[in-house]
Amino acid sequence: MTEFYTVKQIDNSRLVRPVAPNRFRECCRLVALGALLAGVALTYAWQHFECIQLSYQLEALKSERAQAAERNLHLKLEVAGLRSPVRIDAIARRQLGLSAPVPGQVAPVEGPSEAVLAQARAAQSTATQ
Repeated sequence: MTEFYTVKQIDNSRLVRPVAPNRFRECCRLVALGALLAGVALTYAWQHFECIQLSYQLEALKSERAQAAERNLHLKLEVAGLRSPVRIDAIARRQLGLSAPVPGQVAPVEGPSEAVLAQARAAQSTATQ
């Protein structure tokens, strides 16, 4: 048994599908609403991740500040040790060969006070004018 197929040309070029105007507006509204929701979601996600990033930076800065405070404390202790009169006396005696002054070797310097010097300078400047 042999089957035959006939090819019938169908011309649908004159057919026009009716477009409902409300349907197109509804589709545009849905697309706009979807875009608005996507924009809100992206803005929220951006703010959330930015907040997390800033909290990481804040923790790093707090850690760096704590390290700087600890380093500052160590440096202050080192400066206090270097300024110690006992250390300075030991260096003066051992390395520089200095000795303690004998009584009568040190004489106080007697001179005019700062106020007298200031008055003398003021008097000199007015005398030259």
